[in-house]
Amino acid sequence: MWRTVASAGAGLLVLFVGSLAFNAASGQSHWPGPLDFVRVHPWVVLLILIPLSLIGLWQAPRRDRAQEPLAPVAYRLPPRNTNFTGRDATLREMRQRLTSVNDVAMLVVHGLGGVGKTQLAVEYAYRYLSKYRFVVFVDAEHSDLVASQFVSLARELGLAEVSSDQVIPRVYGKLLDRRPWLIIFDNGEKPGTLTHALPSGGLASNGHVIVTTRVSGWSSRAGVVDLDVFTRRESVELLVRRVPGMTAAVADRIAEQLGDLPLALEQAAGYMGYNHTAPEEYLTLLTSRLEDMIARGEPVDRPTVVVATLWQLSVRRLETEQPQAVRLLELCALLAPEPIPLDLFTGSPETLNGAAADPLVWDTTVGALAGLGLARRGDASLVLHRLVQAAVRAAMPDEVHTDARVKLCRALLAAVPHDIHGDPDARPRWQGLLPHVIAVTKDDPPAECAAETAVLLRLASEFLLQIGDRSVALPLCERALAIDESLEGRDAEVGFDLITLAQIHRDLGAPERARPLAERALRLHESCLPADSPAIATDLATLARTLCLLGEHGAARPLAERALQIDEAAYGPDDPYVSFDLIALANVHVDLGDYATAAPLISRALRIREARYAPDHLYIGYVLLFKARVLHTLNDPTAADLARRGAQILQTRLGKNHPKTEEAFALVNRLR
Repeated sequence: MWRTVASAGAGLLVLFVGSLAFNAASGQSHWPGPLDFVRVHPWVVLLILIPLSLIGLWQAPRRDRAQEPLAPVAYRLPPRNTNFTGRDATLREMRQRLTSVNDVAMLVVHGLGGVGKTQLAVEYAYRYLSKYRFVVFVDAEHSDLVASQFVSLARELGLAEVSSDQVIPRVYGKLLDRRPWLIIFDNGEKPGTLTHALPSGGLASNGHVIVTTRVSGWSSRAGVVDLDVFTRRESVELLVRRVPGMTAAVADRIAEQLGDLPLALEQAAGYMGYNHTAPEEYLTLLTSRLEDMIARGEPVDRPTVVVATLWQLSVRRLETEQPQAVRLLELCALLAPEPIPLDLFTGSPETLNGAAADPLVWDTTVGALAGLGLARRGDASLVLHRLVQAAVRAAMPDEVHTDARVKLCRALLAAVPHDIHGDPDARPRWQGLLPHVIAVTKDDPPAECAAETAVLLRLASEFLLQIGDRSVALPLCERALAIDESLEGRDAEVGFDLITLAQIHRDLGAPERARPLAERALRLHESCLPADSPAIATDLATLARTLCLLGEHGAARPLAERALQIDEAAYGPDDPYVSFDLIALANVHVDLGDYATAAPLISRALRIREARYAPDHLYIGYVLLFKARVLHTLNDPTAADLARRGAQILQTRLGKNHPKTEEAFALVNRLR
């Protein structure tokens, strides 16, 4: 209205000014009709018209500014998650990437099931809702149902009687009137399954498309955001906010058990809220019964979705398309949630019935797990989320579980280095496989792989003893001994368990417990092995060192000398095992106070190890420190440099705060 008034006023003002000019020129004394009032009272009319014109002109831009865009329309957009946590940087990145393109921009949010892809896309829609005029949410899990959703969308947009083959281009054409727009395709499959539904060519413009998917292979079609699990801070924040009485410390431990998976955290909060379970009690249940707990509790926004069933559809699809990939998934489910070396399977092709023997078949088998988001593939490894593993384990029949465990025990036994002391590459290999050995052997073994389980447990304890983790090594070795003693014909293996157990107790400062174990091991091996067996040499050297700690140096010396003779005859004078005998004999002489005799034995052991191991190997560090102590007693000035070098090796290999490292640097300070 004001625009009309302003225009009329301006027109009258122009007429008035023009009339005055005409009147002045013509000299007329009378105007027709109402205009004569203008002639008689010109200044009154002017004072009326000028304010009216100014008001109209002032109101016109105010009205223009008041014409806000139409309120955005959201079609089938799920309710906003009021408990949405974190992801701020990812949301900003999505906005920046979508708005950096002038035409239609497409972004794919890719990640593991339960990682929060849908929640992220929905939160993006709500957070930036004011920037769009039309927002659409399409369930794309079943690609053949996408077209029917576009039919409903067409009706929403006022399109009637549209054929199914024309509905998608007609919808995008109609969206030209609703720019800018946003369409979310949730839980899409491979790019080819959605090609018919995605905008292309001149169908539409000034719109954004977000696709959420577990499936790889979208990088050629769109920008990809790889969504990972929560950071630990985000996990703790969600649990503390959602669960009354939750402390940050307990939340941290729950998040650790759940692998920071957002859906699992929501499910845990739902379980504790419904059952009024104290956080500490829930943590206990989670730790002891993970496979059961992932089926309990409901997320607030998706009550029908739980972790236990989250990946069932993908597994069923694999069973049809690539059954060998399911077998691989079941094997990996019994291993640790750590990188799984793929050569664990290629080194034992029979584990997967030959699938690992053919490079092409193997590549597609591994790729199927990565492609469906069930695993993350590295250069030479595969990583499964701990809850994917738990869900697969929970669905495995008992006979499948047993068969998989037997196969894994045998594959691991073939993969781990058995010569832990003599193999220079044993340490890095064991570090990669140890978590998987512990995972596979943690429960009572099936009868079919009891012997293999015992050997794996003993070898693991030997490795842990080597790196100084005696308290972890002890229960593993005790289990190995219990299993071997329950089996028939295992005297030699029982002896190996006993001598390893004796070494652990000796290093734990309990030589009185180590002595009977070492003596029994020696008796067993002498009864079932040749007299010149290196295993007997190990028993003799261990017993000699134990007797020294008990003060029986005279009895220890002949045992150590006999051990050295056996290994020199078996391996030759420069074998790493000979170096261990030399150190054992040197220790006897040190305990006897004969440092001059001990020094050349230690020097010879050092030369053997420097020729066989890497310069920063732990065994070289230990010998350097031993030699430094002996030379210091002999007043040799080189002792301090040897101790410093040995301490630096221990720091590199064990870490600055390891007890052995601290002890080594204390020696360096004393020798200074």
